Amino acid sequence: MASESFVHLHTHSEYSLLDGASRVDELCAKAAEFGMPAIALTDHGAMFGTLDFYEAARRHGIKPIVGVEAYVAPGKRFDRTPGESEEKYRHLTLLARSEEGYRNLLRLVTDAHLEGFWHRPRIDKELLAERSKGLIGLSGCLASETARLLLAGQQGKAADVVATYRDILGPEGFYLEVQDHGLPEQAQVNPMLVELSKATGIPLAATNDIHYTERDHARPHDVLLCIQQQKVLTDTNRLKFDTDEFFLKSSAEMRKVFAALPEACDATLGIAEACELDLHFGELHLPRFDPPAGKTLDGYLRELVEEGARRRYGTITEELRQRFDSELHVIEKMGFSGYFRSCGTSSGSPATTASGWGRAAAPRLGRSSATASRSRTSIRCATGSSSNASSTPNGSRCPTSTWTSTSAGATR
Repeated sequence: MASESFVHLHTHSEYSLLDGASRVDELCAKAAEFGMPAIALTDHGAMFGTLDFYEAARRHGIKPIVGVEAYVAPGKRFDRTPGESEEKYRHLTLLARSEEGYRNLLRLVTDAHLEGFWHRPRIDKELLAERSKGLIGLSGCLASETARLLLAGQQGKAADVVATYRDILGPEGFYLEVQDHGLPEQAQVNPMLVELSKATGIPLAATNDIHYTERDHARPHDVLLCIQQQKVLTDTNRLKFDTDEFFLKSSAEMRKVFAALPEACDATLGIAEACELDLHFGELHLPRFDPPAGKTLDGYLRELVEEGARRRYGTITEELRQRFDSELHVIEKMGFSGYFRSCGTSSGSPATTASGWGRAAAPRLGRSSATASRSRTSIRCATGSSSNASSTPNGSRCPTSTWTSTSAGATR
């Protein structure tokens, strides 16, 4: 990567709901137009736009860096009482360095919503320490814990905080984030961040807090903020960005802004090089089932279906055999034998090879879903499963979330 280049690592899109005004595709197109080798997406507290962003970046020939601007609770994520100075959360920029980091990001965001949601989906340092592998962290914007402590004159506490993040993310996994949008507070805090970097050895990384793609999008973005707050443009008592510098700047513009800190711009290139995430699409990720020794998946499923048919019908007629032979052929051709067997195991009935809770996954299979649905229905009849498609044979609700957890890996 050329030394005069730059990579944006703090970027909000339309998926930062009612806060980001940039379309994912136009962000990637603009970064490619500027000759940037990569771009990150760090929406607020969520990863809704990750897959759209990943595909758009690949389509435009640049590297996608998946991330999130996380909300960090001042204490425990389970705590619902105000912390010091009444703060409820602080910002932290997190990037996925690898597939392990990507899965950890998914889990962090999920747990933030399920366990830490209070005003915003929040993580805490304990959870981050549990899910830190494969991640790179930046200290964050003016709303970060580090910046707020420095502006409050608590340099000692700020040093302790960044040391904690360095311990959690590793010596090469944490950076002090510097931004300059022409705000007085940034002019005040940036020299302190430089001094903190010298004192701790934690490197600097320059970012622009992108909320819209072009400079002249600043006013439409202001309208978006009004919609978020249910206020009007003339209302002076509302959240408002004080400058029009929150757009996707070129490498030359970023290096001009941080002319005194070229190493902070160079760091963005190093971070981009360190991030390698290769997502595969068009593949099935189904639960794995190992058949008994000496048996194949297809043969074992067929054996169980015949046992279930005899149990339900007594005698297997030619018509019945033709029916489940035909449908087993479809299942085998699609490679779903292990999936049907795993469904039966997870639903609590060894004889049930296709419980009703498989219905939730089938529509994702595209044009084959209708065939799979018909096969599932008949095989369910043949094996003695309940006619209620959303219940197990004993009447209990089927564990759809269990299948999701197994197949997706990082969701709950």
